[in-house]
Amino acid sequence: MNSPTPAKLSPIVYFIGFTAALAGLLFGLDIGVISGAQGFLQKDFAVSDHVLEIIVSALLWGAFFGTLISGILSNKLGRRRAILVSAVIFVLGSIVCSMAPNAQILILARFFLGIAVGVASFTAPLYLSEISPQRVRGSMISMYQLMITIGIVIAFLSNTWLATYATIGGVTGGHWRLMLGIISIPAAIMFLGVIFLPESPRWLFLKGYKDEAIGVFHRMRLPDDDIQREVIEIEESLRVRQNGFSMLLENRNFRRAIGLGIGLQIIQQLTGINVVMYYAPRIFDIAGYSSTAHQLWGTVIVGVTNVLATFIAIAFVDRLGRKPIMYAGFVVMGISMVSVGLLFNMDLEKSPVLGTWAIGALLLFIIGFAMSAGPIIWVLCAEIFPLSGRDLGVTFSTATNWIVNAIVGQTFLTLLSSFGNGNTFLLYGGLNVLFVIFFLFFVPETKGVSLEKIETNLLAGKPLRKIGR
Repeated sequence: MNSPTPAKLSPIVYFIGFTAALAGLLFGLDIGVISGAQGFLQKDFAVSDHVLEIIVSALLWGAFFGTLISGILSNKLGRRRAILVSAVIFVLGSIVCSMAPNAQILILARFFLGIAVGVASFTAPLYLSEISPQRVRGSMISMYQLMITIGIVIAFLSNTWLATYATIGGVTGGHWRLMLGIISIPAAIMFLGVIFLPESPRWLFLKGYKDEAIGVFHRMRLPDDDIQREVIEIEESLRVRQNGFSMLLENRNFRRAIGLGIGLQIIQQLTGINVVMYYAPRIFDIAGYSSTAHQLWGTVIVGVTNVLATFIAIAFVDRLGRKPIMYAGFVVMGISMVSVGLLFNMDLEKSPVLGTWAIGALLLFIIGFAMSAGPIIWVLCAEIFPLSGRDLGVTFSTATNWIVNAIVGQTFLTLLSSFGNGNTFLLYGGLNVLFVIFFLFFVPETKGVSLEKIETNLLAGKPLRKIGR
């Protein structure tokens, strides 16, 4: 007997998901904008590569700090208000960055801006996981990663125009201050949009506002049967109420979930993706593309590839599942990074075509990441924690993301100079191959499983790879 066809979801559901995912757009803009601006600000401020690494990574350390306070913000204020707080900091931080008189002030301003990135990267996937209907949860959270990639490509396009074509005040090109300041505009738009979003129904249940939570489900125009099932499962998960910190101390199974979340975020960053995003112009220079215009248009191609490949994950994450896509992604990323490393170890000056092949392999790496580790690790980290400890669990996993992200951003140029161009990429390629083993033994398949069922399996002590069954 065929199962009944699920009722079509209301457009309101997708509007809510899109608006919340705008936090990812701002995240992407901040990642992308520094790539094109760094050469000009390095020249204006006359700073070394080491100081440039600090300027790049200051935002990432700020994001780590922002993540640490996000659990308190989202728990006390609610998910929606926490996103609003991040939008305000985005606006102020972007303006201060654009006006920085020296490298020291710019570093402090980027740290402050990073706080907004940390709060947004914590709260937006959490909000999306808690408000999304079960059958489209993976796609809705993946939309956050899609918006990150769109933000990156918009920043790359803006950088290219402001760096090479725009004439402002009689000066053509090099307008890095505008590159940094223009982010305040979409941040203000996000603030206005989020004002109209409902609060997470699961947070409302957690705080005892049952009627308001059910009202959110009705506002999303979910079928009555879906609402009834959601309410029953949420209430069941809240019968054993524990504070997140007490769960951390007393519940071994919760600690296992935290360990898994930390491992997943380490893996995402050690794929090497942000090496490419932060330093794309430098990588294109290594490949033989020495002009500023070629390097910046190369970053645009990287960004567009990133956006288009993310649609693969959105299309298939709730059909094929999380793990099959991740396995395919790791194979593609590993082969691609090893290929880039081998090509960069050859004599590119004698055979310039090798540089073109290296860039082709780099774009293949971007496809592998965007279809797998980019969105799906955010999906998994939003799914694996019990409701009562979800704020704390996501705090640990997201903070780990930013620590490793900062380390990657602050060491890449040093690795190139001390370890060699090709060997640096070979290192990242080898890591991608090893990550397949971690997914094989520790990561669950959560496709089509409710958050409450995942929680029940976890707290019952099932092996991590089986909590999605």
